[in-house]
Amino acid sequence: MDRINAPHRRTVLALGTAAAAARWLGAVPARADASTTGRAADTAHTAATELDELGIVELRRRMDDGRLTAEQLTRHYLERIERVDPLLHAVIEVNPDALREARRLDAERDRRGPLHGMPVLLKDLVETADRMHTTAGSLALRGLRPARDATVAARLRAAGAVILGKTNLSEWAGGMSLTHHAGWSARGGQTRNPYKLDRSPNESSSGTAVAAAANLCVAGIGTETNGSIIDPASANCVVGVKPTVGLVGRGGVIPGVPSQDSVGPIARTVRDAAILLGTLVGVDDRDPATGASRGHFHRDYTRFLDADGLRGARIGVPRAVYFGYSHHADEIAERAIATLRKAGATVVDPADIPTAEQLEDLPSSMVVQAYEIKRGLNAYLAAAPGDHPRSLAELIAFNRAHADRELRYVRQDGLEAVHELDFSEREYREALATNHRLSRAEGIDAALRRFDLDALVMPTTGPPAKIDLIRGDSYGGGSSTPSALAGYPAISVPAGFAFGLPVGLTFMGTAWSEPMLLRLAYAYEQASRVRRPPTYREADVGF
Repeated sequence: MDRINAPHRRTVLALGTAAAAARWLGAVPARADASTTGRAADTAHTAATELDELGIVELRRRMDDGRLTAEQLTRHYLERIERVDPLLHAVIEVNPDALREARRLDAERDRRGPLHGMPVLLKDLVETADRMHTTAGSLALRGLRPARDATVAARLRAAGAVILGKTNLSEWAGGMSLTHHAGWSARGGQTRNPYKLDRSPNESSSGTAVAAAANLCVAGIGTETNGSIIDPASANCVVGVKPTVGLVGRGGVIPGVPSQDSVGPIARTVRDAAILLGTLVGVDDRDPATGASRGHFHRDYTRFLDADGLRGARIGVPRAVYFGYSHHADEIAERAIATLRKAGATVVDPADIPTAEQLEDLPSSMVVQAYEIKRGLNAYLAAAPGDHPRSLAELIAFNRAHADRELRYVRQDGLEAVHELDFSEREYREALATNHRLSRAEGIDAALRRFDLDALVMPTTGPPAKIDLIRGDSYGGGSSTPSALAGYPAISVPAGFAFGLPVGLTFMGTAWSEPMLLRLAYAYEQASRVRRPPTYREADVGF
């Protein structure tokens, strides 16, 4: 669930100045010295095993053949986390009962499905009723142990998945500070990009994306408000699926902007992401938005995967806004577009979103975010069990009292802006209607209708920037805002590398178009074969 993770997107807090109303947090503690980093990088390289890069289907086959058990696989990932994660800070906490859960699953006679015995990691916004914490990366929520699993956690357990642990994130999913510090939290430190260690992991689901890329789990769960699944997927050469709002239940997930929040899978392949998505979907009695998903969700999204799925498809390229901010991303996207054509797609270029410019600098977006965050966070803190701040005001006071750790690298001007801004329900409703009109009927849907398209494609974002704790990470541009404001789905798939740094390609569509987007993304993945394991490079001279 990232939060507003986008001060870099002008849409986040477009109030003009500081009162730009809340984006949810990020930043990093002291960096390891060069010798420590070098030793850790060497460990990461030598830690490779025959299980690395294997997907759910391959692992399932080994389990069914008796060559692998859930306990062995879980132990493998736990040991790999112990060896490799000190370099990455992707995992904020491991489940002390993971091996016990794996042994219990091994003892079951009947397999529950493809996820039976598969270790997965959850972003530290997803509540679990076990001995782990749920903290949003904040010291203020240490010790919070809910009495009930989040809906997505419960569905994963019911499918036989092993909950391996929680992943680091931009604290409060990026909404604490108006400065962009992706992948930093006071509790978890700085998550680092495994392809180049001085680079940002990008956006708030950073830990999940890094963990999937570095083979610390089979796959993981992220959340997105605006870019926090697809952007880290792009930066870490993995697949990220941001579903239609309402397709996946958000009960038991720390809230951000409910009109935009999505929970979705991050995995190394489209197939693995599709398997997870089919497990997560369905009506959630704790999330009224999921009522609209009746008749739209599927328990098996793998049936839509087709290596020849691009043939006959009509795909549009929205040039305005989503190209031109990074020539590296543009070059990679041009090669990807050529691959789409070669695989049989009809590419309509350009096929611009008519409202693209408006969406990137939209005052109504700030109103919606400030209104929803303030009420959602106050309600969550008031109801959550344990001894912790019970309101946004108390959280801000806690951070000030613990400034040596909470505010060491970032200000909490995002939280403060949300707390100070106060909009009426009427102002909020009008702003939300504006967001939806400009992003849906006059935005994405208008482009799809005008050019008779199945989907839109554009570079997800540019190559990951350098981590900068003092000034914050730089951000050039990205593709996430239209689908974020619309509540529509988007999928990022690895598309190429610029000087060894990953860049993804986004497939975007209308509401409930996940089957089509997965089909197209899978066919592109099979035609391009871009994914490769991380290199764990240290900082070097050059780009």
